[in-house]
Amino acid sequence: MTIGVMLRDVLKSLFKRPVTELYPFERKTVPLELRAELTWDPTKCSGCQLCIKDCPAGAIELVVLDKVNKRFVMRYHRDRCVYCAQCVQSCRFNCLNMTNEQWEHAALSKEPFVVHYGRDEDVQFLLEKAAKEGVEECPDQPTDPN
Repeated sequence: MTIGVMLRDVLKSLFKRPVTELYPFERKTVPLELRAELTWDPTKCSGCQLCIKDCPAGAIELVVLDKVNKRFVMRYHRDRCVYCAQCVQSCRFNCLNMTNEQWEHAALSKEPFVVHYGRDEDVQFLLEKAAKEGVEECPDQPTDPN
């Protein structure tokens, strides 16, 4: 690149407006096709766990409290999710969806990245059980010591 071409580019850019967006103060509209947040409808879920098997990131866990009465709690790890929507496509009962409403997930700690979906009393029961056992979260499957 010659000095003349460089000087021409520098002089042109001196008189242009900056292209920087003032993001937190001026927000643009979110595209409708954005896959930003996983939502779950526990009334439609049968507990088949196809969503868990097909999730490439391991971001979904289903805690079965009572399979006969369809009492499930879904633990969704936002920090692991790659937003591929494979779980939505795999769900036969249309209980999983991706929404574009919640897309700003910045936080200073990891606690807000674990979301529990389900009926309020089931989620509360699960969290109380985890607190009694003194663990961060209640595992739904026994861990293999090997």
